[in-house]
Amino acid sequence: MKALHNTLSPELLRKRLEAESFRRITLSFYRYVIISEPSVFRDELYARLEELNVFGRIYIAREGVNAQISVPEPEFERFRDLLSRDTYLKDVPLKIAVEDDGKSFLKLIVRVKKKIVADGLDDDAFDVTNVGRHLNAHEFNEAMEQPGAVVIDMRNHYESEVGHFQGALLPEVDTFREELQQAVDLVADKKDHKILLYCTGGIRCEKASAWFKHNGFSDVNQLYGGVIQYAREIREQGLPSKFIGKNFVFDERMGERITEDVVSTCHQCGEPCDSHTNCANDDCHLLFIQCATCREHWSGCCTPSCRDIAALPEEEQRSRRKSNRSKDHLGIYRSRLRPDLKAVLRQKKS
Repeated sequence: MKALHNTLSPELLRKRLEAESFRRITLSFYRYVIISEPSVFRDELYARLEELNVFGRIYIAREGVNAQISVPEPEFERFRDLLSRDTYLKDVPLKIAVEDDGKSFLKLIVRVKKKIVADGLDDDAFDVTNVGRHLNAHEFNEAMEQPGAVVIDMRNHYESEVGHFQGALLPEVDTFREELQQAVDLVADKKDHKILLYCTGGIRCEKASAWFKHNGFSDVNQLYGGVIQYAREIREQGLPSKFIGKNFVFDERMGERITEDVVSTCHQCGEPCDSHTNCANDDCHLLFIQCATCREHWSGCCTPSCRDIAALPEEEQRSRRKSNRSKDHLGIYRSRLRPDLKAVLRQKKS
């Protein structure tokens, strides 16, 4: 039986992608739908998508499907046909990336999860189908102008720090699980106000809007298709963008530019910058903002300790990981939420 998972090394995967002569279309989709046998559906979907040379990441759970993928342009109509004939995915809305070089993913990953988005909620305790009203880009812009309207970013801190809607509340959280209750608590005294929720592609707002309504909020609204769809609609319709900066995306691009505004700074030197990087130390991989100058100086690492480790021979790095010696320096991160890298570098100098 053909393996239903990738067996190639990252190096071979990258060479394969770079050798492609066709364009890829990056897109996302999700659907909350009861899947009777997630593991069976997973294997069937993997086999059909692999045949079309689709890359990306798909999570399947009993509650539905959540996908971020790239599809070869020559196979796009066959891909649409595949969805149209699928019991669970027929007519599912597709959110197509606005900035796309086709190099978003190296391989296809399809995994069965307990939930398609980790939220920590007991779905049996409230009506998850009682969601907020969906607003398109024009409607969302208009709603933001209404007196008393409250805009809440339902994404994590590393997403909102490089781009967000003007005047939005930006919860300081590492995970969606943490954010759900914090967001409700932030506006606990505004249950009769117009609540406007947004996220990357819309999936988190489906659950969040139902949670807000369960907690007594009467006028709950969500941005249809998230920032991805908003960016496409404002460009197609010539609408003003009330979102400034970049929209963080969960692939190798790490961001789609919506406006030219740079709303964040390099975590190491403080210069204006909105480019994320993962620390080059394989035992760290902290996601942080790093300008080109600091990337060169620190070799793509977050601290001198990580730079020293990343410079070691690979065999020694593996040995350190096994003994946990390379984790000693991670004590500086009591939380991975906005670690103060400038302070860490000052301590190293003193």
